Amino acid sequence: MITYEKLWQTMKERNITTYHLITYHNISRGLISRLKKGEAMTTNTLNNLCNILDCDVTDILTYTKDTPTEQEEQTTQQ
Repeated sequence: MITYEKLWQTMKERNITTYHLITYHNISRGLISRLKKGEAMTTNTLNNLCNILDCDVTDILTYTKDTPTEQEEQTTQQ
């Protein structure tokens, strides 16, 4: 499972708000909403966020192996 909790921490540390991302970097409100829900993003978006925040991928997301229950939930959602 990939989580974006670190993204929000990194943004706070750099004093960058979602308003700033939307207004000055053309990040869509829809993308912000998806990230808040823990949904997928493209590697292009990940690259853009790393450039904007001047950080590494590990400052944006965390990967943990799915449990069997999480894998079943993902399969039924698709």
